[in-house]
Amino acid sequence: MTETAPPSSTECAIALADAVKTLAGAERLLIALDFDGTLAPFVDRPKAARALPESTAALTRLERMPQTWVAFVSGRPLSSLEIVTEADEDALLIGSHGVEIRFGRDGVSLDLSAEESATLARLGEVLGALVEATPGTRLEVKPVGFGVHYRLLEAGAGADVVAAASRAAAGVSGSLTVRDGKDIVEFSVRGADKGDGIERLREYTGATAVLFAGDDVTDEDGFRVLRPGDGDVGVKVGDGDSAAQYRVTDEKAISALLTLLADARAAHR
Repeated sequence: MTETAPPSSTECAIALADAVKTLAGAERLLIALDFDGTLAPFVDRPKAARALPESTAALTRLERMPQTWVAFVSGRPLSSLEIVTEADEDALLIGSHGVEIRFGRDGVSLDLSAEESATLARLGEVLGALVEATPGTRLEVKPVGFGVHYRLLEAGAGADVVAAASRAAAGVSGSLTVRDGKDIVEFSVRGADKGDGIERLREYTGATAVLFAGDDVTDEDGFRVLRPGDGDVGVKVGDGDSAAQYRVTDEKAISALLTLLADARAAHR
């Protein structure tokens, strides 16, 4: 049997360009995007992150087109996501991996139960103590949980932090939602994921096709709910196994993709 060579990078780029041009003709198009590592390079000060100017310009064009929606789907809390995306009052935002939702001017209340609130408070205590005792780590406060960042540690040291944080969190509750991301481990008292967020966005906008791009392992939940047979397109940024149909190298490639999509959709209008 003759083995077939895998497609070259040029062939993959052509296939993605063709898919984007087809997507541009969708009757109702939703463009859902992760933020950090997808639109914006990683930075040491999370609130200083901003999307690349080329991406911002393309998204501004797309937002102004009829039957076209742009949404940001992030693990960041909504309060942080609003800052880095410089969102206006009409923006569509999914924060905290799908737990927080803001559709324009309408928000969603978390309504934590007394038990959830008590668990959250205790979780903050034990993880805060761990971070205080571990230089180079940082605790991120989220609406329904906490994230322990360890990007500033030496290579390999993060595994020990993840193990210690997991033990500490398990001592608080055995029913927490745990997520591993890029140089972060998160613990939440309520479960939701980016796939849930994308499904809510699809329902809200009535989208007939969806583009979703992301770089993190948590974005895989988003890729898994896409419907390629109906015209959806998933784009993984960077390395790693993925359920996405396509892959690009970095944030600059996403800028080029969004510019191509804006040009192609304008031609369909």
